[in-house]
Amino acid sequence: MGCKTVRMTVRLATLIAILLIAERASGAPPTPHERFADPFSYCAAVGSIDMPDARYAGPAMPESVARGLQKAFEVPADRPVEPFAINSIWRCMNGKVYACSFGANLPCTAKASTDRKPTRAIVGYCQEEPDADFVPVVVTGRETIYEWFCRGALPVIKKAFTQPDARGFLSNIWFEIPATE
Repeated sequence: MGCKTVRMTVRLATLIAILLIAERASGAPPTPHERFADPFSYCAAVGSIDMPDARYAGPAMPESVARGLQKAFEVPADRPVEPFAINSIWRCMNGKVYACSFGANLPCTAKASTDRKPTRAIVGYCQEEPDADFVPVVVTGRETIYEWFCRGALPVIKKAFTQPDARGFLSNIWFEIPATE
């Protein structure tokens, strides 16, 4: 290769590097072939996704996320983290890591139901238990954002006890997990 060809090759490589750096600085999404082992870097790069995809190459439940959930549930740090590591999932929302633990039959993978129309099960419960102060979650389903009661044999919404988050999941069971130092 001649000296002129080498200079042109170096300039082209430099230009490509500058363009790649500018693309990353602009907040452009990662390429389909880019891989991340750290969930916090991954979420910062992908923005929002309901479950990690092939670009995430780390453990299914990173210890840092399990420990973050442990802290969110106010479980002392000297207690075993395994229940959170085994029974939890994580996702990305707005570039941040969020996690949910399936304990107490929580519907981590389900989108929140904002339907104000009572289900057949709720209607049936109120017909069998008129004037009940509340309709149990085994009847309403755990995805609903509402507490229900019965006025006579008619189901009525008492109040919304939570709301969907930006991705549509129950906001009261998903916790933002801060990056650890």
